[in-house]
Amino acid sequence: MGQIASAYPTAGGLYHWSSILGGRAWGWITAWFNVLGLIFVTSSVDVGVYNLFKDLVLDGVFHMDVTGFGIWHLVVGTALILITTALFNHLGIKVTTMLTDFSGYFILVVAIVLTLSLLIYAPAPLDLSRLFTFTNFTGEIGGNVWPAASSGLVAFLLGLILVCYTITGYDASAHTSEETVDAAVSVPKGMWQSVLISVVSGYIMVCTFVLAMPSVPEGAAQGYGAFLYMMKASRMPGVLRDLLFIGIVIANYLCGLACLTSASRMTYAFARDGGLPFSKQLAEVHPKYRTPVTAIWVSAGFAFLSTLYAPAFLILAAGCAVFLYISYVMPTAAGLLAEGKTWTQKGPFNLGRWSKPAAVVAVIGGLILAWTGFQPPNEKVLYLLIGMLIVMAIFWYAVENKRFQGPPTGDRIKQRQKSIAEIEARIERGGD
Repeated sequence: MGQIASAYPTAGGLYHWSSILGGRAWGWITAWFNVLGLIFVTSSVDVGVYNLFKDLVLDGVFHMDVTGFGIWHLVVGTALILITTALFNHLGIKVTTMLTDFSGYFILVVAIVLTLSLLIYAPAPLDLSRLFTFTNFTGEIGGNVWPAASSGLVAFLLGLILVCYTITGYDASAHTSEETVDAAVSVPKGMWQSVLISVVSGYIMVCTFVLAMPSVPEGAAQGYGAFLYMMKASRMPGVLRDLLFIGIVIANYLCGLACLTSASRMTYAFARDGGLPFSKQLAEVHPKYRTPVTAIWVSAGFAFLSTLYAPAFLILAAGCAVFLYISYVMPTAAGLLAEGKTWTQKGPFNLGRWSKPAAVVAVIGGLILAWTGFQPPNEKVLYLLIGMLIVMAIFWYAVENKRFQGPPTGDRIKQRQKSIAEIEARIERGGD
């Protein structure tokens, strides 16, 4: 994806790449998967922020009784989170960029402090053999987070989908590429660096969780409460624990901010090319703040609506990783088939002879992830996917095939990039 982004640094990201490399229909389908995936991941992250604030801050730090909190607390809390993140996005790319840049360092610091604190204040001597002991904790012994799986490989893949859920959004660099200096270099660099740092630091953190638990079987039996079980068992000072709880909530809030940025930019880019209802309004850019304000608030509104009906929300939240990875696989597969044929000119970030092997591995990995995401208790994600494909096929052949022209290509992309560069230069010189 970084290689494709270097060749085509446009705000439409995945959708533009799929259209350029695989055709209008391929790009249109990619866009819908990506838009819905980004909206669903925004809603799931922000509901997570609410639950973390309730459990870690209100209960854990201030010792408030939250047992009576219900659906309306969740609705109001999530609405406030979405409104504030939408306001930050509304006020301009500089504000959003400053916060997202800060979030990267902040999340890294919180992760390091949390990891070191758990190791230092572990309730018992560290047992390194835990890192090389494999146990199937699906079913009742795992708190019924997943139904019992007879295969250890299936159990591993079920756990892996949760990891992949957290390592999404690296296409965010592409969604703001038209607002980024030297995008052909900066965008792919931002993509691979974010994944590399997440993989290394995240793996070390997960190993720390396993080591810091008083008992792995007891921790696994807590299900979704495993983290609180581990934190309460730690011997770390109460002030440090409270600061970490607050830091975790802030880190996730900033993650929700970045999710809304990606969702709104993707909505804007798709609308700019006429791919959505009310495209003209959604593609408007505020003359003062230079942000797609309508796309921002509409994206926030749909993210909020997806949280109102709890059963539907759970399905959408579970499927957002699947939807996003399908949208990641589609331009990668198109690039694999187009490379050396219709795609001959690459950008500064070029994988060379490793390009096609990397694409093959990426496509296979994405398909395995999608298959895992359809397993119980998420089998309804498969039904949702099938329903989406049927509706999209009908809508494409009935309406969009004649109406939708696709994104700009070739010289039109270069002209758009040139116009944006001229505007940026004028602003730097103090012009209007």
